[in-house]
Amino acid sequence: MGFKAFLVGVDREACVLYKEALDDYLPPEYSAVVISPGFNDEEILARHHLTEDQEKQLRKDFLKPDLLPKILIVTEKLLTGYDAPVLYCMYLDKPMRDHVLLQAIARVNRPYEDENRKHKPGGFVLDFVGIFDNLEKALAFDSQDVQSVIEGLDLLQDRFAEMMEKARADILPLTKGAGTMDKVAESVLNYFIDEERRHDFYRFYRELEDLYEIISPDAFLREYIDDYNRVADIYALLRATYEGGHITDRELARKTAHLVQEHTQVGVLREAVTVYEINADTLRKIRESGPDNVKVFNLLKSIESKVDAALRTSPYLLDIGERAEQIAQAFKDRQMSTQDALRALEELIREINQAEKEQAEKGINAESFAVYWLLRQAGVPNPEDVAKGMNQTFNAYPHWRTTEAQTRQVRRRLYELLGDAPVDDIPDLTENVMRLLLRDV
Repeated sequence: MGFKAFLVGVDREACVLYKEALDDYLPPEYSAVVISPGFNDEEILARHHLTEDQEKQLRKDFLKPDLLPKILIVTEKLLTGYDAPVLYCMYLDKPMRDHVLLQAIARVNRPYEDENRKHKPGGFVLDFVGIFDNLEKALAFDSQDVQSVIEGLDLLQDRFAEMMEKARADILPLTKGAGTMDKVAESVLNYFIDEERRHDFYRFYRELEDLYEIISPDAFLREYIDDYNRVADIYALLRATYEGGHITDRELARKTAHLVQEHTQVGVLREAVTVYEINADTLRKIRESGPDNVKVFNLLKSIESKVDAALRTSPYLLDIGERAEQIAQAFKDRQMSTQDALRALEELIREINQAEKEQAEKGINAESFAVYWLLRQAGVPNPEDVAKGMNQTFNAYPHWRTTEAQTRQVRRRLYELLGDAPVDDIPDLTENVMRLLLRDV
């Protein structure tokens, strides 16, 4: 993540000395000094003077996670009034009191989430001068106001330990004694099929992950690492399976993702739901793949992958994908049994295989075949005749996807070709076919 830091020196000279020391270990552009210039400053201070425009640009760059500098070295400036949500850490080497101290702490305590959904729940202050040893003396505020802003690391460790004990008691037993990873996945997926229970776990996990991100890499975590890994694995499995898509390490917090990558045993559980290439052999492979509820998710993921990969060349797949989503929702809402969902999804696999076979045989373009397939599914007689007529229409209006006038001509021609077809609602059928054909892929 692109989170950044303040280093607060006791005075301007200290800021410059810190900068010189940091430059011995980091590229010079990683840090910058922001101090007020003095009229008779010595050269060591004067070379860090900034013009008004330079300081303004530096402030702007610091707000952007992907730009340098990463560390601003300050003593008075920016500690109050400068709003930088990317600021995560403050190295405090200057005695401060009251409002200045509280506002300085608040600089790092802003929640923040970047475009990759990496977020910080608060900030971290490393106190070099002992302010936090006598915090209530340094802050002339009610102690409850102080505690609402500041928590010691020991309190966060206590909360993490408490939550891990809850996980060990209530969640991790799902992964033990179940046998193979397929069986473990079955146990986890069955337990969390209830949406409210699942979202309670998501909230629990996000707090646990936030605590881990703050505490790591403290040695305190050693006894929890394996179990925390397993909890992260369960979270990844549930998000990928029930909420759609494929969770990546980018969706885990930075230190957690790094931990997942380092431990080879982690990730096995979330990979229990497998994406298969859809072909004539798919159903046999999935029938041999383990528990039935895992098979349901294997089929769902396989269909989703197929639709995403081949929608441009096979527009009819959108309709199949939508039906798969309806089955998935009914299964998750427990309005459809595992066996019924399995049968329905197996039928969709057969439909995909049959469609691909016919598409190869017909020798018409992707849009025309989609018309044929969708009309056949709707029970329209002689759908191939309509598809051939539409093939000529698509050729006659090559910009029908992007030009409103040509789109109207294509829609009108489809309506004409359907004529008096014995279906319930020709206008609705026409609009449904056009919606699928016009989808931006």
